[in-house]
Amino acid sequence: MHEELIAQARAWLTEDPDPDTRAELARLIDAGDHTELAARFSGTLQFGTAGLRGELGAGPMRMNRSVVIRAAAGLAAYLKKQGHDDGLVVIGYDARHKSHDFARDTAAVMTGAGLRAAVLPRPLPTPVLAFAIRHLGAVAGVEVTASHNPPRDNGYKVYLGDGSQIVPPADIDIAAEIAAVPSLTTVRRPTEGWDTLGDSVLDAYLARTDAVLSEGSPRTARTVYTAMHGVGKDVLLAAFARAGFPEPVLVVEQAEPDPEFPTVAFPNPEEPGAMDLAFATARACETAPDLIIANDPDADRCAVAVQDGTDWRMLRGDEVGALLAAHLVRRGATGTFAESIVSSSLLGRIAEKAGLTHVETLTGFKWIARAEGLRYGYEEALGYCVDPDGVRDKDGITAALLITELASRLKEEGRTLLDLLDDLAVEHGLHATDQLSVRVEDLSLIAAAMQRLREQPPTELAALPITRTDDLTKGTAELPPTDGLRYTLDGARVIVRPSGTEPKLKCYLEVVIPVGSHADLPEARAKATALLESIKRDLSTAAGI
Repeated sequence: MHEELIAQARAWLTEDPDPDTRAELARLIDAGDHTELAARFSGTLQFGTAGLRGELGAGPMRMNRSVVIRAAAGLAAYLKKQGHDDGLVVIGYDARHKSHDFARDTAAVMTGAGLRAAVLPRPLPTPVLAFAIRHLGAVAGVEVTASHNPPRDNGYKVYLGDGSQIVPPADIDIAAEIAAVPSLTTVRRPTEGWDTLGDSVLDAYLARTDAVLSEGSPRTARTVYTAMHGVGKDVLLAAFARAGFPEPVLVVEQAEPDPEFPTVAFPNPEEPGAMDLAFATARACETAPDLIIANDPDADRCAVAVQDGTDWRMLRGDEVGALLAAHLVRRGATGTFAESIVSSSLLGRIAEKAGLTHVETLTGFKWIARAEGLRYGYEEALGYCVDPDGVRDKDGITAALLITELASRLKEEGRTLLDLLDDLAVEHGLHATDQLSVRVEDLSLIAAAMQRLREQPPTELAALPITRTDDLTKGTAELPPTDGLRYTLDGARVIVRPSGTEPKLKCYLEVVIPVGSHADLPEARAKATALLESIKRDLSTAAGI
C-alpha cells in the first residue's frame, strides 16, 4: 500500500506546476511520511455548490494550482457544452496566499479553451466580481477566496451568467467535467491572451452603490470600520466618500490586507475576540461613534456593533436583517423579501404587515438570490443583498451603506438602532435567536450527530414539546432536499445542519415571546435568554456533541 501511495505522489509531482507545492511534496516523499501523504491522496477535493474550499498544500485533497487548473478546465468544458464557445469569464481574487496565482491560472485555462477571460485589476471584494459578471455580460465568473476561513485555506467560487452562484445540477455537471480531465498535460495554458481589467468596472460598481441610498437622506452617522485584514477598506471608504458620510475611523491594525490575519484567531466577525480591536478603537474615539462596521476578508459580509449602555456589542445577523427590512419598508420598497430557512421568522412578519411577498430558501445566497422578484435578501450569517439588480449575492459594502443611512435617520430623530429593534419586538413579538456551533477535526463526528438525531429523535427541548419534525433530506413542497433537520416547537424553532463551508455542525435556534409594551421587554428578553440556553443544553445532549 505504501508503494502505491508513493507512486501516486510521484505521478502528481511530475505534473505540479508550482515550485512551492512541488518542494513540499518532495519533502514528504523523501521523508516517507505515509500518514501525511495518505491525508493528501485519500481522494480529491469535492467540487460542490460552494465550488472548492480547503487547506492550501500539495496533493488532490488540498487547494493548489494543480487542483485549480483541473477545476478551471472542467468549468471551461461545461461552459462550451452549454453553447458558450467564446463567452467571457470574469475572474476576481482576494489577498490570501496563492489567490493571484489561482486567478492567473484560471484565466490561462479559459483562454486556452477558446473562451475569453478578464481578470479584475487587483484583490477586490467578492461583490465587485458578482457585479462585473452582469455588468460585462459574462457567461460565468470565478472568485478566488476562502471568505472568512482560517489563513491556511483558500477557495474557488463559481458564478454563472446571471451573476448568481451555481446550484445543482450545474455543480454536478462541472464536477463530472473536472473528473474527466485525464492529465494536466492535456490542459492548454497560454502565457497571454486574457484581459486585465482597469478600474472602469470598479468605478461602475461604486456608481451603483449610490442607488441603495435615498436621495437627500441624512448622512450624519459616525462609524468605526475594520476590514478584518481583508480587501474591503479601499472600496468601502470610496463608497462612503461618494455617499457623503463622515469618513470612518479605521481599526488600523486590521486595515490592510494580510493573508496571515495576525490579530484574530479566525477572520470572521462572528468569532469570539474578532471584534475586540474594533471595540477598543471605538472606545478611544474622541467623539463617540454611532456604530461599528466590520467586513469579513472578502467583504461580502457586514457585521454591525452598537453601543449598549456603557459598552459595545455585536448585533446578530438576524437583528441587522430585520433593521434593514424595516428601513426598506419605510422607504416604500416593493418586491420579494427572501431569507434562508435558518434565519429569523421576523422577516416574514415584517413583510406580511407591509403586504410584501416573503420567501424562505435553503441556506446560502446561491438560493436566496434566485427568489422571484427579489428586492431584499438576507441570511443570519451576516449576509445581505440590498441591490439585487446590481449584485445577485451578499454585499458587505452596500449593506454597510444602508445600515449607516438608517443609523443616520434614527440619529436625526434622537433614536438608535436599538430603539428600532425594541419597536419591532413590541410590534411583532420578541424574536430571539442563537446558535450552537461545534467545530470538529474529525468530520465523521458531524455525520454521527446527525444520525443519532434521526435514530433517537428528541420529543421536547427546554420542556417545550416538539410539535413537528422535518427531515430536510426528503425536501418539502417549497425546498429541494438538503442534509438538515427542522424542529417546530410551541413558540420556538430549531434547525440542525452540517456547515457547507467549514468543519462545523450548526444548530440555529429561535424563540418568539409575545410583548405587550416596551415596559415588558426586559422580562421578555430574560425569558428568551433562559429558553435559548435550555434548548442549547438539551439539543447538545440529544446530538451527543
